[in-house]
Amino acid sequence: MRPEESWSHVGLVQRKEADSVSNKSINTDEEDGGLQICRVCGDKANGYHFNVMTCEGCKGFFRRAMKRNVRLRCPFRKGTCEITRKTRRQCQACRLRKCLESGMKKEMIMSDAAVEQRRALIKRKRREKTEVPAPGGQGLTEEQQALIQELMDAQMKTFDTTFSHFKDFRLRGEDGSIWNYQPPSKSDGKEIIPLLPHLADVSTYMFKGVINFAKVISYFRDLPIEDQISLLKGATFEMCILRFNTMFDTETGTWECGRLAYCFEDPDGGFQKLLLDPMMKLHCMLKKLQLHKEEYVLMQAISLFSPDRPGVVQRGVVDQLQERFALTLKAYIECSRPYPAHRFLFLKIMAVLTELRSINVQQTQQLLRIQDTHPFATPLMQELLSSTDG
Repeated sequence: MRPEESWSHVGLVQRKEADSVSNKSINTDEEDGGLQICRVCGDKANGYHFNVMTCEGCKGFFRRAMKRNVRLRCPFRKGTCEITRKTRRQCQACRLRKCLESGMKKEMIMSDAAVEQRRALIKRKRREKTEVPAPGGQGLTEEQQALIQELMDAQMKTFDTTFSHFKDFRLRGEDGSIWNYQPPSKSDGKEIIPLLPHLADVSTYMFKGVINFAKVISYFRDLPIEDQISLLKGATFEMCILRFNTMFDTETGTWECGRLAYCFEDPDGGFQKLLLDPMMKLHCMLKKLQLHKEEYVLMQAISLFSPDRPGVVQRGVVDQLQERFALTLKAYIECSRPYPAHRFLFLKIMAVLTELRSINVQQTQQLLRIQDTHPFATPLMQELLSSTDG
C-alpha cells in the first residue's frame, strides 16, 4: 500500500511535548514507540503522508501548495523561519521548505479523481464487511424479486405439505385387483413391493401439484403447449423429489407427509440398493445444504425450464428462461447468505441438479423394470415414465 494517503496503525496519545521540538527528540519518540509527531511542525501526527510522518494540516498544506504551483516567498526575508504548530501559518514558504527537507515528495500526490476513487473503494469495502443484507430483498433487482414472489405464490397454492386432501389410497394386487388401502404410519422395505401401488398414488398426488405449479407460472404459460408438455414430462419427477426433500428428516431417515410417515429399511439389500440408496444419498446431500424455501422453488424452476428435454421446440427461449432463474438464484444466495461461509452454495446446488437429472434417468429405468413384473403405476405415472430422458 502506498503511504501517502493511508492511515498508519499507530496509537495516538495526548501531546505533552512543546510546540517546537528538535529532530533528535522526534526520532527518539518514534523509536521508543511513544507519541508520533509531525516531522514538519511538531503537531500530533496521524500517519505517513507523501513519504513522511505528518499531521493532517501539513498533509493538506503540502498537497495544496504543490497543486497551485506558485512560487512562495518568505515575508520575513529570512527563509529560515521556525515552523511549529503555532507558527506554521505565518510563513508558507518556510513551511513548504520544511516539508521538502523532511522528505515529502510531490510525485506521490494523487489526483483529485484518484483520491475520490480510493475513498469510494474504502467506503464500499467497509460497508461490505459490516452490513448483513436482509434475506430475499436487498441486492436483488425488482424483476428478480417479482420472479421469486411469483414462484413462492405458485408453491403455496399447489404444494399440500400436510397431505390433507390425499384421502383415497389404492393398492393393486398381482392379480390386477384394486381395493382401498389404508397404509401403516411407517413403511419399511419388507412391504415395499406390495406398497408400490400406494407409493404410486402418493407420487401421483405430488405430480399433480407440480404440474399445477408450472401452470401458475406466467413464463411457462407463455410457451407453446407442445413445449409445456415436453418440459413437464422431463422435469416432473425431479421437481417432486425437490418437494419431497422439504419433508425429509435426515436424523430419522423419514419423510413426514402430514399424517403419514415413510421410513424405508430393506434388510435384504436388493430393492434398496437398486432404488433407495441413490435417492437417500441425494436427499441427505440436499438436506445438508439447509436451503431456504426460495432456493427450493428456484431449483424447481431451473429443473422445469431445461431446454434439452426431448421434444422441446423453442430451445432458445427456454434456455434464456433457465438462465434467468439461475442468475436469480445466484443473486439471492449472494444477498441473503453470509460470506464466505456460503460462497460455493450456488455451485453445490447446480451440482445437485445435475445429480438429480442422472438419478431421474436411473430411477425411471428401474421403475419400468418393476412395472413389467409388478404393475403399480397410475396412468399419469406411466405416461411420465415412458417419456423421461434416457
